[in-house]
Amino acid sequence: MKKIIIIGAGAMGSAFSVPCLENKNEVTLVGTHLEDDLINNIKSNNNHHPAINVELPSKLKVEKFEKLKNILDGGVDVIVVGVSSVGIEWFVNQISKSYKKNTPIILLTKGLAIYENELITLSEKIKRLLKSKDHDQINISAIKGPCLAAGLANKMRTGTVIANPSIKEAQFLKKIISTNYYSTEISIDLNGIELSGAIKNIYSMLIGASEGLSNTIASKDVQKKYYLNTAASLIHRSISEMVEFVSYYGGKPETVYGLAGLGDLYVSSIGGRNSLMGKYLGQGHLYKDAKKKFMKNITVEGAQLALEIGPKILNELNPKHFPLMFSLLNTICDNKKLEINW
Repeated sequence: MKKIIIIGAGAMGSAFSVPCLENKNEVTLVGTHLEDDLINNIKSNNNHHPAINVELPSKLKVEKFEKLKNILDGGVDVIVVGVSSVGIEWFVNQISKSYKKNTPIILLTKGLAIYENELITLSEKIKRLLKSKDHDQINISAIKGPCLAAGLANKMRTGTVIANPSIKEAQFLKKIISTNYYSTEISIDLNGIELSGAIKNIYSMLIGASEGLSNTIASKDVQKKYYLNTAASLIHRSISEMVEFVSYYGGKPETVYGLAGLGDLYVSSIGGRNSLMGKYLGQGHLYKDAKKKFMKNITVEGAQLALEIGPKILNELNPKHFPLMFSLLNTICDNKKLEINW
């Protein structure tokens, strides 16, 4: 039995507690400083999580942010990152006060960052931030793949991949979190896994736009019935660009064809927030208008990523190699109508 702390009580971090508990680990879910109301809600309703509409196991300990330091100081075997990408620096600030060398960190968060004018993965950002706080023995893994939180919490059969430069470390984590419904593959391509898991959010918006892009002069009823030809073309082109993007930034191209790339792209494209935003963009809405009108209080990870890395990508990469990505980045960053050069 291992002591696992999950920091961030959002949908995915909370759902991840289910397979961890099933492996007879001692698991504590700790909310961030912005989640006190959510934690109160969960604790007062028999561990029912409102975002995923699931009653989490009674053995799960649920605590507010104020308990975080005491829990870390008491010793943990695994630290799980369940905060959003914008909360990574906050996360590091909290654990740096108590982090013990080589304690495994599992990164659930998907995203990339611009750090010192360089595009890097979130695991690399965590490493650099911890090193700046005098930690030099850091052990970070990432779990990526087609995993919707509510499905995992309801124990739907799910496949993900655990990446760590050390196969031995990935195997250790696989052993303590895998169940008969939560299967895990292992990889040493940490870079490729994170790159794939992040940029699929951008491409899932493009595929979500396929209905409106299918035939701009056709009626909406015709578009809705017959857009799949367009969607298939966009999926093919998206995968091709993802392979080139991942390779450019040091990942393995074959990683894109696995769970973290193609698998996750499929799940995100057939439903979810990124795909929904893409649908509005495909209908001709500007990003800011669609966000305000249809998704005001909903986080769209692909759009956040586009705003984070867009200026760097548009300046650094060749638009001829990434026509789809450039179209989406210009749409989000410059608030323009989505147009594809077919």
